[in-house]
Amino acid sequence: MGSIANPRPNQQAIPKITQQPKQAKEVNFLTLLITLAVGVILWFIGAPEGLDPKAWQLFSIFTATIVGLIIKPMPMGGVAILGITAVVLTGTLELGDALSGFQNTTIWLIVIAFFISRGFIKTGLGNRVAYIFVKKFGKKTLGLSYALLFSDLVLSPAMPSNTARGGGIIFPIIRSLSRTFGSDPEDGTEKKIGAFLTKTAFQGNMITSAMFLTAMAANPLAATLAGDAGITITWTNWAVAAIVPGLVSLIVVPYFIYKVYPPEIKETPEAAKVATEKLKEMGPLKKSEWSMISVFILILGLWIFGEKIAINATTTALIGLSVLLLTSVLSWQDIKKEEGAWDTLIWFAALVMMASFLNTLGMIPWFSDMMGGAVSGMTWILALGALALIYFYSHYFFASATAHVSAMYAAFLTVAIAAGAPPMLTALILGFFGNLFGCITHYGSGPAPVFFGSGYVTQNKWWGIGFGVSIIHIVIWGFIGGLWWKILGLW
Repeated sequence: MGSIANPRPNQQAIPKITQQPKQAKEVNFLTLLITLAVGVILWFIGAPEGLDPKAWQLFSIFTATIVGLIIKPMPMGGVAILGITAVVLTGTLELGDALSGFQNTTIWLIVIAFFISRGFIKTGLGNRVAYIFVKKFGKKTLGLSYALLFSDLVLSPAMPSNTARGGGIIFPIIRSLSRTFGSDPEDGTEKKIGAFLTKTAFQGNMITSAMFLTAMAANPLAATLAGDAGITITWTNWAVAAIVPGLVSLIVVPYFIYKVYPPEIKETPEAAKVATEKLKEMGPLKKSEWSMISVFILILGLWIFGEKIAINATTTALIGLSVLLLTSVLSWQDIKKEEGAWDTLIWFAALVMMASFLNTLGMIPWFSDMMGGAVSGMTWILALGALALIYFYSHYFFASATAHVSAMYAAFLTVAIAAGAPPMLTALILGFFGNLFGCITHYGSGPAPVFFGSGYVTQNKWWGIGFGVSIIHIVIWGFIGGLWWKILGLW
């Protein structure tokens, strides 16, 4: 008789015990303790004379939250949740007020725009756009850099994640092209072409992020903070004011880098050939890409002209997302998996809530009155210039554009306006600088670690070139931008 091979029906197979992989530790308790200590110390210092104690308490929690976003004891969303919880548990705000940020329409605009931008990546349209530019203008290295920058520019109005735009679409193409030309930091050939393209594409990403309200996640935050001060920035206001200095920067900055950090390879006919091959592999435009193009044109048109027919920017984004879902360009699974959008919703809501109530409780007006003396006696042009420069170069102390905008935008805006600066002009300049200041370091913006981490550019070169680019931005946006804004009637 043979043995019974299968267990009897009432027998259960003993599960095999396997060792589960260790989960990555998300919480750094040392930096978390530092974050909490900052809030507690400020809390017990007590409110200065003339300031509502609740405003100071909220400021203490807000400051601790900003510190947490900078030193990152846990992911940004987790830090934001702790901040919201602290606001409620301390009785600083009621629960409904603490959660009020989630009903802010500007927050939902940026979240929905994240979903729409996923369509560019999923359909391959983003890559196709970049390869078309490379094919047309990529026969010389300088032309190749312009092709990559203008690809970024075309995609930027509908892609609020400059990390996804630069790191997810542009950077992989740079890496592929660099290796095609034998440029790899692992064998010491990074200067052939890869270092130049990497640095140029990163700097271009900072510029395109400044050119549209929906091109970077912190831009709507700045618009919301401006709204709290009674200044309404629309998508069109932002784009029209940024278009001239933005285009000039996109032309000048690559040429500057080409001169101070020249690539060894000046001619790149192979790049056009590579792009042609990639486009052949992709084949003709797919149905999903046509749908994506249609939605892009639709939302761009409504963002520009929608207010004339009572359709605001957030409603426009909802329309675009609905069309992508109805045409199956995006699935609900795609929406659920878009972690960046949901993460943005959490920290954005927390920061907007705190910043808004700091204004309501009198913290921002109090600070404005206190700082007004520092710029008293100055003309508004000098006062705005000084504040803008401090705002720009203080970014050396920040590892996040969002944290920087959250911490300083509203305060600097109110002080400049108190000094007599035109409100809309001030709000826009600080908004633009909230992107451009990312040019100076390798840690000050989301795309920076992606590009710098490739190893093509050393830290010394990154900082040195970045400082040079910062001066170019200040000259272009201060003088050429200033003339353009005069024509527009902003001052």
